[in-house]
Amino acid sequence: MASTLKRVLIGRPIASAEEHNQRLSKKVALPVFASDAISSTAYATQEILVVLLSIAGAGYAAYTKLVPIAGIVVVLLAIVTFSYRQTIFAYPSGGGAYVVSKDNLGSYPALVAGGSLLVDYTLTVAVSVAGGVAAIVSAFNGLAQYRVHLCVAFIVLMTIANLRGLRESGALFAPPTYLYIACLSMLIIVGLYRVFFQDLPPIDHSDPYVKELLAGQGAIGAYFFLKAFSSGAVALSGVEAVSNGVPTFKRPESKNAARTLVMMASILAITFFGLSVLAHHLQPVADEEGHVTDTVLAQLAEHVYGGRNALFFITQFATFSILILAANTAFAGYPSLASIIARDRYLPHQFANRGDRLVFSNSIVFLSGTAVVLVIAFGGIVSKLIPLYAVGVFTGFTLSQTGMVVHHKRHRAPNWRWHMVINGVGAITTLAVTLIVVVVKFTSGAWVPAAIIPLLVLIFMLIHRHYARVQAAVRATPGMRVPRRTHCVVVLVNGVNQGVLKAVGYARSLAPDRLFALSVVRDADEEAELHQQWDEFDMPIELNTISSPYRELTRPILEFLDDLDAQDPDDIITVVIPEFVTSLSTQWLHNQSGFAIKARLLYRPNTVVTSVPILVD
Repeated sequence: MASTLKRVLIGRPIASAEEHNQRLSKKVALPVFASDAISSTAYATQEILVVLLSIAGAGYAAYTKLVPIAGIVVVLLAIVTFSYRQTIFAYPSGGGAYVVSKDNLGSYPALVAGGSLLVDYTLTVAVSVAGGVAAIVSAFNGLAQYRVHLCVAFIVLMTIANLRGLRESGALFAPPTYLYIACLSMLIIVGLYRVFFQDLPPIDHSDPYVKELLAGQGAIGAYFFLKAFSSGAVALSGVEAVSNGVPTFKRPESKNAARTLVMMASILAITFFGLSVLAHHLQPVADEEGHVTDTVLAQLAEHVYGGRNALFFITQFATFSILILAANTAFAGYPSLASIIARDRYLPHQFANRGDRLVFSNSIVFLSGTAVVLVIAFGGIVSKLIPLYAVGVFTGFTLSQTGMVVHHKRHRAPNWRWHMVINGVGAITTLAVTLIVVVVKFTSGAWVPAAIIPLLVLIFMLIHRHYARVQAAVRATPGMRVPRRTHCVVVLVNGVNQGVLKAVGYARSLAPDRLFALSVVRDADEEAELHQQWDEFDMPIELNTISSPYRELTRPILEFLDDLDAQDPDDIITVVIPEFVTSLSTQWLHNQSGFAIKARLLYRPNTVVTSVPILVD
């Protein structure tokens, strides 16, 4: 039944030879890798206003800073895009900031970059899904009490879709992405037309709370300007996803990935800046306390289209769809990056294994579980999650571009000086943004990723140390020979039955140097009964019994094996355990003593454990 359910949800297995058929065209790759960056337009402008309107006495002066901040973010986007375009051609195997840092800066910077990106991807899922649910709540306010439940449900749906494979998930996510781009473009064009040619006035704010929020005309200092900028800079999240997933593109991989990156950046820059200009004129409101339930995008759509009509609801549906599906960027980038780090032995090997559908199933499940924890912990509120967001994003940007500077200087390809200047400017710029985010948002939550990333690096190092220790312990060197060891077999028994007869027959077939049967008994009566049965069946091997008045089972067995080792330290001891196996519905009725014994013997040196199953229909 479990296998059938798996096939229904995830689909039939895909052979490794079919991997090339699962690669993405540019039309499908754009929604798969760019949905995160493009969807950030739905909340980046809002997060800028949240900060500006939170300044006591700023009032309507907050709107005067909106367009300048958006302009700076667009310039920053251009710098980062040019940098990652070079990364795509220099490192077509994917991996982005992690691989670039590893090759040019060393292991520790690479681990910082890898940890930063993994944190970023996890937050992408949580923020995107929370933003999508916020769009639904804006249209249907009665669903606000189910915010967290909806977030968890959509993360589960995203997980199932991605477990089915990249190509299927890409085809599923393409229509909502393109619908959102069309709806957002239409909103900006119609809104600006009505503002400049039909004198559309700003939104009327009659609510007492909003009037108080907009009261005053105070100045906005540098600190709050930078804090607002750091909130708007989350629009760049997801830009690196294309460089991480180059191998998933159709051939020529680098060329198609570079074109997709430029296309994504162009759409993001135009729509983000256009939306900020529209918000500057129409003056929507947003607050971090949650008193204003409608998102900035919902307020703009309602005002531009003249009410909550069909165009308003289509826009909200498109916003909801893109934000929910924006998490797909993380589901595409996180497993690919985690597999590269796992192959370098800094993450468990399970993260490098592909599942039935040629996707990294373990990484996908782990990512979704972590995102669910974040959503529950922060109540599914976007403004509470955003301060955690930008630290990982810009740390990865900084290390990637610094690594590219070293790469250009080392390889000196054509136009290397010009490329090095671009990456150098990008590294300095993103480093400055990283420091700004940490400083101005430290108490708001930026300390969390600032603490988690070093902790992740420590975990990476401990995992790597473990694998290195295991490799050194099992390494075979030329000249080594298979040692000749004496062989002792011990059959565990608790009576004479078909299982014991089968186990004894198997033990004798091994032709060991020494062969014993061993039983742990509770009292003299049980011991006498067992010896009587042994004699009746004329069993061909010696029976040893150990009295255990305190009903312990594993310790007496281990002590018996220790005695055998003392007699002949060169022995390899094989412990044969007869086990009755029944159906899944009745197996729990048995006491599982065989499992407990195997679990203890697994850690005993020079010991082999063999189960002889007796299938009971």
